[in-house]
Amino acid sequence: MTDLRRLCWLSLVLASAATLAGCGRNEHPAAATPETVRGLSVLEVKSASVADRLEAVGTVRAASTSAISSRAVANILEVRVREGDRVRRGQALVVIDSAQPAAALEGAQAALAAARQQISAAAADYGLADATFRRYQDLYNKKSVSPQEFDEIKARREMALARRESARAAEAQAQAGVQQAQVGVNDTTLRAPFDGVVIQKTADPGMLATPGLPLLVIEDTRSYRLEASIDEGEMHWVRPGQTVEVSLEVPGGGTLSGQVTEIVPTADASSRTFTVKVQLPADSLIRSGLFGRARFPRGERQAVRVPRSAVIERGQLEALYVIGSDGIATLRYVTLGKPSGDQVEVLSGLVAGERIVAAPGGQELAGKRIEVQP
Repeated sequence: MTDLRRLCWLSLVLASAATLAGCGRNEHPAAATPETVRGLSVLEVKSASVADRLEAVGTVRAASTSAISSRAVANILEVRVREGDRVRRGQALVVIDSAQPAAALEGAQAALAAARQQISAAAADYGLADATFRRYQDLYNKKSVSPQEFDEIKARREMALARRESARAAEAQAQAGVQQAQVGVNDTTLRAPFDGVVIQKTADPGMLATPGLPLLVIEDTRSYRLEASIDEGEMHWVRPGQTVEVSLEVPGGGTLSGQVTEIVPTADASSRTFTVKVQLPADSLIRSGLFGRARFPRGERQAVRVPRSAVIERGQLEALYVIGSDGIATLRYVTLGKPSGDQVEVLSGLVAGERIVAAPGGQELAGKRIEVQP
């Protein structure tokens, strides 16, 4: 190829490239028009006064709990209940070996019988001594016996009286011994102190029962209370007799009305909190150990609330469709508080004056224009 042809070909290539580049610079893609959605309810968020409450968490406890234990060292023969069983006051729960208490009772009864025989003998001696004394007193008044003889008869009467009183005291002591031994026999059958439910069982037949070792634990199911912890700086909101709102973590538990019955006067040194006991109403769903929240009133505060229908749930997150000044909806994640009826409080992520979609109904609205109907 000659130099002239080569030069012409190169010029043609450069001219074609310049033409293509110029065409590329002059092309501008048109902006996409957002989709318009009509017929949705839009509302402007407003701030309103709501009841302000101090929330304290705690645990439900039975107002009365009893640990059943033996007063003597003996083998356990029977355990008549299991955990979860309901018991009635006076019901036999545990039976322990009664051989030793029974032997002690027999000995006490024998001592009582002997004491009563002593009383009979002493009473007979005193009767004779008293009759003799009366005869000698008549003779002494008639000067028929000497003073020495009369004094001897009088002393015998006083000695007989003393023996009789001593025998009566021995009988009373023996009677007390019988009663004590009978208590020991009665204690071999452990009974329920009140109506309730067995919440703990450590006793089994063949075990050795010892004083102070709990064999069963029974709680009174008629009365429960929530024991909540409150920071020392918030205690001025709490007072005895105060009515508070309580919610428990039970299916269908809802909200209960409780009353402050006791404030433990000593703070926990590690957490700097006080324990407040809230009496709960009778309810078949309440059990000890449940987690609960007590809400103590402390005036009013300003809050932003939205309809629950406006909330979009994305896994563990919650969001709202917020409409900007250009009418475009944006999905905004927010932090919500406790619901109240069909409303829920927005703790963060939304301010008064902004507009939201009141009921998205499951539609995907992010990036779309929301046309508000006049």
